[in-house]
Amino acid sequence: MNGAEILVNTLLSGGIEVCFANPGTSEMHFVAALDRYPRMRCVLGLFEGVVTGAADGYYRMAGRPASTLLHLGPGLANGLSALHNAMKASSGIVNVVGDHASWHLQYDAPLTSDVDGIARPLSHWLKRSHSPDDVARHAAEAIEAANGRPGAIATLILPGDAAWNEAGSAVHFDTATAAVPARKPVAPRADAIEQAARALASGEPAALFLGGAALTEKAMEIVGRIVAKTGARAFSQTFAARVERGAGRISAERLPYPVDQAVQALKPYRHVITVQANQPVGFFAYPGKPSLLTDPAAEIHPLCSLSEDVIAALEALAEAVGATRSEPVKEIRREAALPTGALNPLAIAQALAALMPENAVVVDEAITGGFNSYPLTASAAPHDWLQNMGGSIGFAPPVATGAALGAPGRPVICLTGDGSAMYSLQSLWTQARESLHVVTLVFSNRTYQILKMEFAGVGAGEPGPSALAMMNLDRPDLDWVKLGEGMGVPSSRVTTAEELCLALSRALAAEGPSLIEVML
Repeated sequence: MNGAEILVNTLLSGGIEVCFANPGTSEMHFVAALDRYPRMRCVLGLFEGVVTGAADGYYRMAGRPASTLLHLGPGLANGLSALHNAMKASSGIVNVVGDHASWHLQYDAPLTSDVDGIARPLSHWLKRSHSPDDVARHAAEAIEAANGRPGAIATLILPGDAAWNEAGSAVHFDTATAAVPARKPVAPRADAIEQAARALASGEPAALFLGGAALTEKAMEIVGRIVAKTGARAFSQTFAARVERGAGRISAERLPYPVDQAVQALKPYRHVITVQANQPVGFFAYPGKPSLLTDPAAEIHPLCSLSEDVIAALEALAEAVGATRSEPVKEIRREAALPTGALNPLAIAQALAALMPENAVVVDEAITGGFNSYPLTASAAPHDWLQNMGGSIGFAPPVATGAALGAPGRPVICLTGDGSAMYSLQSLWTQARESLHVVTLVFSNRTYQILKMEFAGVGAGEPGPSALAMMNLDRPDLDWVKLGEGMGVPSSRVTTAEELCLALSRALAAEGPSLIEVML
């Protein structure tokens, strides 16, 4: 059995059954092994940022890692942008990166690069298998690392000769993966619970700042009881990996993105209890504005980190403040009226609130066009909302692709701007090929509107013709109907709220992917 076959078998034994791939010559033996082990579902992406972004979306919904298959240093480099977002979201991924055969590296062939050096900044775990006898052990370690709490990015470099050579001894895959069990969450610290409880009982204004698994339905039930008992205010991070929300669930207020608004929202609170979140900070630095968003006099009380058991921590805090029997306030389902007239962000939000089906998954990178959608969908049918924690553009289409595979049977709604979507429009082709029920709404304002906001925010003055040319998407205009159809995705364009509601209803009722260009 060669190293590639050993790798596929070890991945399968470790519970990894999906591989997002863009292979090259050095990975052909892995590709050949797929014919012999069809249980591994291999999904082709036409750009490595689609591959790594899809693996991020898959983990967020499935709760377990997928693998990627990437070609040498340049292929890995193409996927780093999405891996940055995945790392910020604590998504677990096993990257398999091919390299030249060990004896070929000395000749500095055109594709020779420092694969280890490229991988290191965005890998929590990194190893190179020098022979097929290393592969089962290294792959098992990678699976363990990716399955950690929090999830981690593990990168295994597989040179060509380690893939095609035969192993020197028999390999027992179940033994290899069983030798390194997945990590369990760490128990919360008693002193952290005690400090948070004292802050909530102090009589001074207090807030909970939530991230990670604190935004799941089960954790938010406990948060709701704590809020009902203590009067504390619950905020979520501005951008979160996954929020379980909607009617019948507990809501947390999303911390505003603009620094001035965020500072104003947090200003009243003398105590801020962070729950699987860091202290609130600005997304960027701005002249004359603070990086830390809490009041300078506020005390920060970390309750639990991403590696700690958030349910145990919240339950202990609820008990400490006497909130175990308190009744949380849940969102009530409100039938939203369908919008009419002009298309604008408010009309889009109203359409989503009215038409979003139960158990939908929303992947949100609409940026300036989508901030209205979040608060107005708080009482929509129960759904999950996935956001871009890393800020690397082109996030939504590949993450939506992976989310559809990680949550089969659930419709996925992808909210993206026209500028953002151009970074990863190849995702549409994968959605068509895999018949994934992803409805992509491209907010087409033909500009990088966020850059215009940030230009003013950093005090750069009024943009002139050269500056505006770097922000406007014109000359020529993008045609998303043609782009979508060219990728095999049925596409339409809407110019009124009525047209949007009709197109969205049809897309959600259909099977397979669709794209709606929303003209703003």
